[in-house]
Formats: sequence, structure tokens, C-alpha cells
Amino acid sequence: MIAETVCSAVSAAGLGIAAVTAYRRRFLTAARVAAYSLVPLGLVMAGVVEWLADTAFSPVAWAGFGVLGVSWVLFMTTRAVERRRGGTRKERKEARAAARGDAVAPAASEPSLGPGTRPTARPAASRPANASRGEDDFSDIEAILKKHGI
Repeated sequence: MIAETVCSAVSAAGLGIAAVTAYRRRFLTAARVAAYSLVPLGLVMAGVVEWLADTAFSPVAWAGFGVLGVSWVLFMTTRAVERRRGGTRKERKEARAAARGDAVAPAASEPSLGPGTRPTARPAASRPANASRGEDDFSDIEAILKKHGI
């Protein structure tokens, strides 16, 4: 009975604040305040407040919340252990399938170039034999910097 009275008073105060806000021509804010202030009144009318008041003083309900807490802790622990072991069940299954070689699309990470076409290697004459791949990249960067006067 007291909880319903408090919720009704909170709703009335919130609607008063919404009216003052609307008087100041801040209609969007007034509508938002009115929406928030109607929530406790709706909860009282739906009977949720009475149910919550009965639940708050019930030892069986508190035991149920304890069981829910234990289940949540177990769930989070198993997820943490699963992450430390190397991913989810789906990821482990895909890794086993790839190791056996029976993956659905074994070359899915490579771009599709059409049937029977493979990119050919560049001829060795296009690049000096003593230049490595890393030096080639830096020479390109140096050329771009020189072009811009840096």
C-alpha cells in the first residue's frame, strides 16, 4: 500500500515537472520527462509493484535469486575457460576440418580468378636479384617522398 502511494506521488511530481518544462517551451524534454514519470504509475496499475513488494519479503524468492546468481557465475566461468582454451566449439570444429583437409572451401581465403587461371610469378629480370621485397617497398616510398619534396 505504501509502495503504491510513493509511486503515485513520484508520477504526480514528474508530471508537474513536465508541465513546467512544457511551459518553458521545451516540448521534447517535457515529453521525455512525462514518459519517465508515467512509468511508476503504470507499474502500480499493472500490479508489478505489489508483486515486487511481496517478492522482497519472501525467503523463497531470495533463494531463487541466489540460484540465478550461481547459474550466472557458472555460465561466465565456463565462457572464460572456453576462451582460454582456444575459442568456441565452432572455431575448434572448423580447425579440425581444416586439419583433415575436408573444409567446404579450402581456398576461400584466396581471391577467385576464374576456372583454371593461376597468377604467374614475375620474371626475375624485372627486379634486381640482390634487392629484397622490403627494400623494394622502401624505394617506392622514397620516390613518393622525393616527388612531393619531402
